[in-house]
Amino acid sequence: MQSSRLLSILLRLQLRPRVSAAELAREFEVSVRTVYRDVDALSAAGVPVYAQRGRGGGIVLGPGWRKPLAGLVGLTTPEARGVPLAALRGAARDLGLGVEAADVQLKLLASLPPDAAADAARIADRIHVDPLPWYHRPETLPLLPVLAAAVWRGRQVRVCYESWDGEAERTLAPLGLVLKGGLWYLVAAAAGRPRTAKGGPEPRTYRVSGIRTLRELPRPVQRPAGFVLASHWPQAVAQFEARLMAGRATVRLSPEGLRILRAVQPAAAELALSTQRPCASPRHGCWIEAELPIEAEPYAARQLLRLGTEVEVLAPASLRSAVAAEARAVARRHRVQGRV
Repeated sequence: MQSSRLLSILLRLQLRPRVSAAELAREFEVSVRTVYRDVDALSAAGVPVYAQRGRGGGIVLGPGWRKPLAGLVGLTTPEARGVPLAALRGAARDLGLGVEAADVQLKLLASLPPDAAADAARIADRIHVDPLPWYHRPETLPLLPVLAAAVWRGRQVRVCYESWDGEAERTLAPLGLVLKGGLWYLVAAAAGRPRTAKGGPEPRTYRVSGIRTLRELPRPVQRPAGFVLASHWPQAVAQFEARLMAGRATVRLSPEGLRILRAVQPAAAELALSTQRPCASPRHGCWIEAELPIEAEPYAARQLLRLGTEVEVLAPASLRSAVAAEARAVARRHRVQGRV
């Protein structure tokens, strides 16, 4: 572990010749004292590295160490898994590959010519990717690294999975993991499920946070012929959205309602814009009439109420009644105390 850290410190110093001991300690999750011991070990091995104290000081690497490092930049097997995730530190950390992905990034940068390495390091310092929407927090997924290991090894898993229908035991053949909107999903074939035209079980999508228990099985996964995760996922998303939002509602929308809709349901706003027509009622001014995709009516009524008074349901009549009933219930809940 120390030898790997020493190499990583050298790579870090090669990219930035002066780094504070506190920064290195945070980077490698060790104490500042350990960093100074590592510096002493590198210096004893003949590396021109030393601690410079005082304001503007830090750990300093002397010139001339790019070529000697070039032969040490080979990737280990765990690091090779981290290559596609080298720029996605959060995703790599979720999968248990955070350290490996960081080492990959260092080694790749260290292998570049000095000017190119400086440009790449500048991009890493100035561009940050945050996949979470506003007001969301990352999920705690203790089973994700175990699941990822089964995916790497191509092994089936036995899980206890909680969905809208309750908990159930299932044997799954994992085909891949997907990070969408800050949430992790497993694409897997399940025993006993409908089969595709090619004869294999139809791949299904499972939210990783719904997996309550997981056990890797010795049985290998038989991947469907021609299955490509990157091609399958957009189709699965389109099918899911079509099933989920299968209904249609005719509504009147104000310009403010359309703005709110763009913020909370961009896909619904797209349909509204593609189906819009001038409002037939003169009293509604610049409102539009449009179609919106909806789910089951009780849930759709609550979703539409997010638009407040900036929307009016025209059809179906049952949804209009459901929105009115929900609005009355909200009004009763918020009745001013002391008034009848």
